[in-house]
Amino acid sequence: MDKRVKNQDAEQIDKKTVKQGGARSGAGRKKGSGKFGEPTKVMRVPESKVAQINSWLERQKKGEQKLAGLLEHSAFKVHQPANDERVTLPLYSHKVVAGFPSPADDYIETTLDLNEKLVRNKEATFLLVVEGDSMQKAGIQDGDILVVDRSIEPSDGKIVIAALDGELTVKRLSVKSTGTWLVPENDHYPPILVREEAEMVIWGVVTATISQF
Repeated sequence: MDKRVKNQDAEQIDKKTVKQGGARSGAGRKKGSGKFGEPTKVMRVPESKVAQINSWLERQKKGEQKLAGLLEHSAFKVHQPANDERVTLPLYSHKVVAGFPSPADDYIETTLDLNEKLVRNKEATFLLVVEGDSMQKAGIQDGDILVVDRSIEPSDGKIVIAALDGELTVKRLSVKSTGTWLVPENDHYPPILVREEAEMVIWGVVTATISQF
């Protein structure tokens, strides 16, 4: 056989091989299937801080597992907000006193997406269904849905979801010279003093409550 024919055949095989290379569809690790259950990002950090950051991540992971265990045995029902889709509703410019403005287009100021209004940080937000009436003076009723953000720093006066000695509760955080208190918004319930020997973890700050009639 002619050497030139052989060379041409070899070149064609090489070209086919090149075309077959590259990333395969569906190959690689699926998003959210890693250690943290969500997409990750590469970041440069000082070597002296690597151990500290790893330790923090492990504490966060264990904390979330502990919260899941507490919720499993508590009266609270937890939900994850499904805000992948935008749902915009008309927002009227007129204020409501004792009636409702005429639903004419002239009164529409803009549109409002409730996901953007209620969920500031999707990855750190979860929903809880309230059981009980200890927070009714704050407008939180039995059966309401609480929007809870774990990324907000709890501070004096904030309404928080706290685990006190293994029991989940929603109360107003009060930090005073007399100590740290979990204060109900109902005169029939006494404030709870968080004693030094008690174990308390604050899981998030309540940013909104959803009531249905």
